[in-house]
Amino acid sequence: MLFCYSLCVVLLIYLMVISFLFFMLGVYFLFNELVYFVEYEIFVFNSSQLLMTLLFDWMSLIFMSFVLFISSLIIYYSKDYMRNDLFINRFIILVLMFIFSMMFMIISPNLISILLGWDGLGLVSYCLVIYYQNTKSYNAGMITALSNRVGDSMLLMSIAWMFSYGSWNYFMYIDFFSFNYDVYLIGLFIVIAGMTKSAQIPFSSWLPAAMAAPTPVSSLVHSSTLVTAGVYLLIRFNPLYVNGGLSTFLLFISLVTMFMSGFCANFEFDMKKIIALSTLSQLGLMMSILSFGFVYLAYFHLLTHALFSALLFMCSGVIIHSFKECQDIRCFGNLFYMMPLTCLCFIISSFCLCGIPFLSGFYSKDLILDMYSLGYINMFSYFMYYFSTGLTVSYSFRLIYYLVIKDFSFYSYHAVSDTSYVMLSMMVLMTFCSVFGGCMLSWILLPIPHMILLPFNLKFMVVVVCMLGIWFGYFVSKIKMFDLNYLYYNGIYMFFGNMWFIPYMTMKLPFYFLFYGFKINQSSDYGWFELLGGQGLYLLLSYYSILNQSIQNNTFNLFFVFICFWFVILLFI
Repeated sequence: MLFCYSLCVVLLIYLMVISFLFFMLGVYFLFNELVYFVEYEIFVFNSSQLLMTLLFDWMSLIFMSFVLFISSLIIYYSKDYMRNDLFINRFIILVLMFIFSMMFMIISPNLISILLGWDGLGLVSYCLVIYYQNTKSYNAGMITALSNRVGDSMLLMSIAWMFSYGSWNYFMYIDFFSFNYDVYLIGLFIVIAGMTKSAQIPFSSWLPAAMAAPTPVSSLVHSSTLVTAGVYLLIRFNPLYVNGGLSTFLLFISLVTMFMSGFCANFEFDMKKIIALSTLSQLGLMMSILSFGFVYLAYFHLLTHALFSALLFMCSGVIIHSFKECQDIRCFGNLFYMMPLTCLCFIISSFCLCGIPFLSGFYSKDLILDMYSLGYINMFSYFMYYFSTGLTVSYSFRLIYYLVIKDFSFYSYHAVSDTSYVMLSMMVLMTFCSVFGGCMLSWILLPIPHMILLPFNLKFMVVVVCMLGIWFGYFVSKIKMFDLNYLYYNGIYMFFGNMWFIPYMTMKLPFYFLFYGFKINQSSDYGWFELLGGQGLYLLLSYYSILNQSIQNNTFNLFFVFICFWFVILLFI
């Protein structure tokens, strides 16, 4: 155990230093417009080169610095959160493998090397989701693994389809594509792969299910690594689907995902699932602005979201830890007097999520909404976009109400306090990054100011939906139990509290296909095809072989039978 504590301290220092170096390099590359491309040829087959390639530009370097910075804080945070775990060394090794897979995917411009990092993320995430080794974790891990395998198969088909282009390096020829059927199909495969990893509809069920993992893993997975891998892939391949006509499809999927996750979070009582649904809502926001072609804006929101999302999970981990692993928000209440520092960090991170002015979420989210208002879009999409933004404020204030304002509803003799120095220090450091990270990134990534001119009603729309979201969240949190029973018996609460039944469809629909596929396989491949095919031919040849051997081993008996046969024939003649 002592070795583990020293290992966490060493990893904190090393990862912090490497993160700072990567960030400085990224800023230097950005201001000087540098790109370093490292290439190693493994073999050539049929005029197609298999190359080991690494791409170092400002986008990959800054993203790697954020991944390493958040990972260093979470590993040190895990030192106290997982202190009673007997296999904490295994846990830290899995987290390091997860970080390495993500970094390998970030710096890979080659589809084959991207697939290696992509599969590494899927495999290690499965190992981390089933870490607690119970039935719930196993089911959640299986849903996570099978959902991500769809994206893996799409990447494999993209690799096969790009074989005719002679290379798998996307940035070399992506701007020179003539958009025919082949390119459209590759773009569709890439979009579906990004949808599976970023849990867009209909692949949304694995994201809340992955909350079965330890809270530090959730903080890492849902902020800057696994779920953002799909967004990062679409950022790199943006010209392929924006010019290929798939942007409308991606916009529709992302809008429905934003609306579904925001609405369902207002009916959820599991604290970690509410934060997971908030992550899903922000992923839909990134996907929607990507469909318009604003790559740098989606990347900007990706970085700011990584900061306050990790802080949200770290605060929820402290609260859950103090309440004996209870995650039901109805058991909390009046925590500001007992856990003031944790509640302060949680409220600041929720304000960042809502886009309160001059916090990190404001700089990216308000800019995204302004650019959306500037675009040519229909009224339905505009309403869905702003309504989903209001729902984000709604479930955030509902969660704050259950944590801070409501009466304490746990055991009356249970003592709750801010006692963990290690977890609190990491949370305070992440809070400073969440407050000041947005303005710092806006100065670095957007150094040239652009004027946005909007009518007063469109610009004031953001304030209106935020106020309505605060009112709606307070209204939903004040509903009494008999009102919930009324909603439950009418199926409304059942429908919205279960993500539009997407988890049930994810589990039930494949079951019938697999079951009937097994029956068909049993009756055909193991039945008639086996009898009339290879097994039947084997039995027929075995029978004639035995008959032949019996004839060859009994030549005297055969001669006697032959003489008797001719004697009978001559007798009749």
